[in-house]
Amino acid sequence: MTQIVAVVGAGELGTHAVLAREALKRAARALQLPITIEVQRPDGVLDALEPQTLAAADVVLLVGSAAAEPRFEHLRQHKASVADVLHDARSLLLQLAAEAPAAAPAPATLKIVAVTSCPTGIAHTFMAAEGLQQGAQALGHSIRVETQGSVGAQDALTPAEIAAADLVLIAADKQVELSRFAGKKVFQSPTKAAIGDGAGLIRRALAEARVQGGEAAAAGAPAAPAARTGVYKHLMTGVSFMLPFVVAGGLLIAIAFALGGIYVYEDVHKGTLGWTLFQIGAKGAFTLMVPALAGYIAYSIADRPGIAPGMTGGVIAGAIGAGFLGGIVAGFIAGYGALLLNRWIRLPRTLEGLKPVLILPLLATALTGLLMYYVVGAPAATLLAALTAWLQGMQGASAVVLGLLLGGMMAVDMGGPINKAAYVFGTTLIAANVTEPMAAVMCAGMTPPLALAVACKLLPSRFTPEEREAGNAAFVLGLAFVTEGAIPFAARDPLRVIPSLVAGSAVAGAICLAMGVQLKVPHGGVFVLPIPNAVTHLGAFFVALLAGTAVSVAALALAKRRAAAPAAA
Repeated sequence: MTQIVAVVGAGELGTHAVLAREALKRAARALQLPITIEVQRPDGVLDALEPQTLAAADVVLLVGSAAAEPRFEHLRQHKASVADVLHDARSLLLQLAAEAPAAAPAPATLKIVAVTSCPTGIAHTFMAAEGLQQGAQALGHSIRVETQGSVGAQDALTPAEIAAADLVLIAADKQVELSRFAGKKVFQSPTKAAIGDGAGLIRRALAEARVQGGEAAAAGAPAAPAARTGVYKHLMTGVSFMLPFVVAGGLLIAIAFALGGIYVYEDVHKGTLGWTLFQIGAKGAFTLMVPALAGYIAYSIADRPGIAPGMTGGVIAGAIGAGFLGGIVAGFIAGYGALLLNRWIRLPRTLEGLKPVLILPLLATALTGLLMYYVVGAPAATLLAALTAWLQGMQGASAVVLGLLLGGMMAVDMGGPINKAAYVFGTTLIAANVTEPMAAVMCAGMTPPLALAVACKLLPSRFTPEEREAGNAAFVLGLAFVTEGAIPFAARDPLRVIPSLVAGSAVAGAICLAMGVQLKVPHGGVFVLPIPNAVTHLGAFFVALLAGTAVSVAALALAKRRAAAPAAA
């Protein structure tokens, strides 16, 4: 089947370009022809063609002011006016398909299994799954996707499905267990690629996948190289396993305060339900936060051999006062230490079984512990104490600046690396009993989808019918602190939407920190705010939320143009 890409340009008549794009899309759907369309408007490029999309294409249709470019040299090129497209897009596409050279035999339908996952296991996990499903459908392949969300794996892949698969595709922003895919062709990617172009990612995976090493691998088959994950992905893996402890501990402490008052932890209340819940949350769940963070950072780096030394290093970090900063360092020491020891130590085949259960845990744990006590511990503890004192003593300009920074970061990429960096900063500080940044982060993260939902109601002419419908869902997602609800709007018009959202979120974060709002629960949005003592200065939190939303709505009113009317049928 002919693979068509189109570039539509209408000079100063940006509306005409959008109308031509919609006409081409409708005609392609009617003819069941695959087409990818880039729109060149005076204010920027919309849906720019990806290199992998161009590589798979057969012909490029240049519409209106769109001109031939070096990136199209390998394609057949066809020129048409905007008027031609609006008059009869169907005949134009039929002509392109008829001129195509004899098509190669259709590729066989492949069986693909996939796993999607993100650190918080909420929006990106399921958006990536949807992108892969749509991409596989467009390419004519069958796919089964397992989503590893915040409540564990859903639609888990069965051993029979894995055994029958031609390709295993991992679209994840944290470490995923790969041992069950031994012997299969595996390709790993961040979730962003699956969300943006599922079909393109599948094509790339088919070309670049490598056999995963393990017991099931065929003799002599090359092992898949280690994924290029980097420090960020290792940290996010640790955070994803730490978050349940943070959430459970924070909620239990808040409930304990609600039942027994703010001093429920004192011995006079010993034996009461409130005192017991406080012990479970503070002395149980919170105690395990840093060990879980360190252990699963190490797991992301070195797989299972890293868990024991990583968690041990996390416990040591808590014992010597190094807190979450020490836990992060311990995780990386344990992970890279276990990884290097595993590579350096060579044993006879008969003794290889001792490495994972005896030699690596012993040596890596000893190495991590010694470095934590003698090298890392004291500087990390000093740094954490200084950071804690600075944050607790923030007033005036310093609080406003930090709030502006954290708030703006939450809206820059709405669930991406910058957003997650701000979120991790807020959640990890809860362990050090510094809860002001978490309040700013949550408030600023709720603002983007809420602002877009309100703007869709107040400024309906600036949004398409599809966006206005999505605004209803964005409102609920904003209330629940799911910033990703703003992604569809930002993807369609990033140059106007993202700066507007950043402005509002920065204001919300600054007001929260300036007014000393504290939040002990790292997720849940408005649904956790009614819990007594979960948030201090609740009124100020809502003031910040309303102010940030209002700023973003006002910015959208100034920046957004009237949406293009749909093309006539």
